[in-house]
Amino acid sequence: MTPTTNASNSIIIRLKISNKPGMLAKVTAVIGEHGGNIGAIDIAKAQKGALVRDFTVFTEDVKRAENITDALKQMDDVEVVSYSDRTFLIHLGGKIETKCRIPLKNRDDLSMAYTPGVARVCEAIHKNKKDAYKLTIKNNTVAVVSDGTAVLGLGDIGPEAAMPVMEGKAMLFKEFANVDAFPLCLDTTDVEEIIATVKNVAPTFGGINLEDISAPRCFEIEKRLREELNIPVFHDDQHGTAVVLTAAVINALKVTKKQAQDIKVVVAGVGAAGMACTKMLLGLGIKNIIGCDRKGALYTGRDGLNESKQWYANNTNPNKEQGSIHDVINGADLFVGVSGPNILDENDLKNMAQNPIVFAMSNPDPEIAPEIAQKYAAVIGTGRSDYPNQINNVLCFPGLFRGALDCRATDITENMKLAAANAIANSIEEAHLHSDYIMPSVFDPKVAKAVALAVHQAAIKDGVDQSSIKIVNK
Repeated sequence: MTPTTNASNSIIIRLKISNKPGMLAKVTAVIGEHGGNIGAIDIAKAQKGALVRDFTVFTEDVKRAENITDALKQMDDVEVVSYSDRTFLIHLGGKIETKCRIPLKNRDDLSMAYTPGVARVCEAIHKNKKDAYKLTIKNNTVAVVSDGTAVLGLGDIGPEAAMPVMEGKAMLFKEFANVDAFPLCLDTTDVEEIIATVKNVAPTFGGINLEDISAPRCFEIEKRLREELNIPVFHDDQHGTAVVLTAAVINALKVTKKQAQDIKVVVAGVGAAGMACTKMLLGLGIKNIIGCDRKGALYTGRDGLNESKQWYANNTNPNKEQGSIHDVINGADLFVGVSGPNILDENDLKNMAQNPIVFAMSNPDPEIAPEIAQKYAAVIGTGRSDYPNQINNVLCFPGLFRGALDCRATDITENMKLAAANAIANSIEEAHLHSDYIMPSVFDPKVAKAVALAVHQAAIKDGVDQSSIKIVNK
């Protein structure tokens, strides 16, 4: 796939440039020749015989940024004063903070917010634990819990290195649904220790968002916590991905005028995300789904399957197709990729059914380059923001937790997830659907509100709400 310049690899270079005719043009030419895309040029200060300018430059990757800087250092009459990676700059000191909701300016404020007045509030909660929803942050706070074993495309990088991702997740909760979230990165990969830790901190929170915990441990952790806690527990890598994928499928089927029960689906990757996606697609009414791992198609009777893959084999692939992904993709209407980069080729797409749908969701490099897929696919979706139809979990989890918190849900049910998927899909009017527009923008403010409402209503239908205490933080 051809790399593209982007903000995540952008830099700011401060240059002291001799104030001679043509020097600015020479500098911009060098930046362009080495793959930089200039976003802005600002004069920082003027000096005798020179101007100090800040260049914001978008690049393809870190190596390209270094090459640009090295080339500028070789220029006559140009001095590289400083060099900053814009992404690292925004992470300095972390990306989130806590703030007081009430003023604390005098003795009266202090006596009510803290001692002695706070004691009466503590006693009230001691008499009725449910009052914690009214009188503490519990009603609007979610823990983002990770052990750092399956972070983005980085894998097992540990709890400290996982923190920037979890901070980012907390930002998305707040920005899109006004949910207060806090990262908890745990220095253990032991299933029992993780379960015990989450249970021990659960009284503080109204919900638990599990994040970037590797399979198959994530299945047991979520299952046990759902059974043993009375607040929503949601593993976003599984179910958030499944919800947005299902929304994309709903609208893609409308565009291609295909019916769920008639199509053949091939899923590449049967880990946490692939398993959850498959279960939701089965719930959507799709009957013929074939999952593939590194060894090929899963089918009943295949040797060496763990418990989760055995379930997958028993509940999918009704025709017991065997072979590699290149074999079973023949005649497929929909490809779902939650595995890794570049596992499909042009011939695979040629062998799919007429007007195929290709959702290559691996990040940052999808299972097949969209530039190749567009020659054959009727609809293409990726996990990336620089292509149409971004299938992004942020369309799901903020609104889903907003709805769950608003009705004090005790669980996240299958109906709540399906309601979220339909709300996302229906955020685009059917008349406006197009092959390049089946998913709403992550910045569309009505999406989270629609998801929250749909989830709230589904929770009431499923009887998992506790809406007698109305606390809505919108």
